[in-house]
Amino acid sequence: MIERKTDIARIGTALKRSRVVALLGPRQCGKTTLARKFVPADSLNYFDLEDPQSLARLAQPDLALRPLKGLVVIDEVQRRPEIFPLLRVLADRRPLSARFLILGSASPDLLRQSSESLAGRLETIAMEGFRLSDAGAGAMAKHWLRGGFPLSFTARSTADSLAWRTQFLQTFLERDMPQLGVSIPAATLRRFWMMVAHYHGQIWNSAEIGRALAINETTVRRYLDLMSDVFMVRQVRPWFENLGKRQVKAPKVYVRDSGLLHALLNISTQRDLEGHPKVGASWEGYAVEEIIKCFHPAEAYFWATHNGAELDLLLFKGGKRIGVECKRMDAPTMTPSIRHALTDLKLDHLHVVYPGTRRYALAENVDVLPLAEFVNAK
Repeated sequence: MIERKTDIARIGTALKRSRVVALLGPRQCGKTTLARKFVPADSLNYFDLEDPQSLARLAQPDLALRPLKGLVVIDEVQRRPEIFPLLRVLADRRPLSARFLILGSASPDLLRQSSESLAGRLETIAMEGFRLSDAGAGAMAKHWLRGGFPLSFTARSTADSLAWRTQFLQTFLERDMPQLGVSIPAATLRRFWMMVAHYHGQIWNSAEIGRALAINETTVRRYLDLMSDVFMVRQVRPWFENLGKRQVKAPKVYVRDSGLLHALLNISTQRDLEGHPKVGASWEGYAVEEIIKCFHPAEAYFWATHNGAELDLLLFKGGKRIGVECKRMDAPTMTPSIRHALTDLKLDHLHVVYPGTRRYALAENVDVLPLAEFVNAK
């Protein structure tokens, strides 16, 4: 059993300061398991809206929810959007007799409805699968290959893990997306997702994708935003300043879960991964995702110029500018890109993150740092 101490602490802290806390993320990422750490599934304060019994109990929401005290959990809340106005009323009571932990698959409709009805009362926590810090540094290769979805990571074998991810992709496209109100055919979205996988770690080119799929650029952008809204794709926005240099102004894209990326690319084993042309991009995306999850920056960007200088991540936190370069090599060294990023972006510090085990300095305010050490230190 992997104890998700970081996520449990985040949820606990949010519940102390907010009247309503929303855990939003894809199915099977562990939201329900975490919620049951706070309220048992057999409690009267627990409602699972995929359970007919819970739906029957909520036939008259006001009568069901108003008498409850303490913490109330409502799982798959997007199935009953009419509950949000009632939650606003219950969250405004004085004295406050109940707080609410609501769980939902990442739905744009859910986000819009909750933000309108619960403005100023709701704190949102985006959920993913297991972090590297949950799995432990010794499990990094397995975590990179299989990704963070609990049932994929804990599968008995690599083949079982791949089978689970393959089935997840199919179910997500054919069942989960329509339930979230998405009417795009599953086959179309799968082709698009495959294109994103081949663009993983690259600058996005809507025109090129549109030509390949025979759709216009506006539709391409809509598909990309949709896949970002459901936490399947991460868009890292470009940072640009008036530097007298031509800078890249299109986003970089990543499939957020490395295991799903590998399933889309037909990578089944560590040996397949090591020999695949996308191995470097896969490592970069894996590191970027883990760093953003553990660092919780106020803002995260990448930076690149048309002359070739680039920086994988520019993080803003606590009034500081932190640069991160992700390198899959045994012993990273100083590069012209690092020097340009330090001076042009006026970085307070730059970390070169790699899969090794030794930490060392490259220059003033530049160090090489193992990924496992970085995510455990933040």
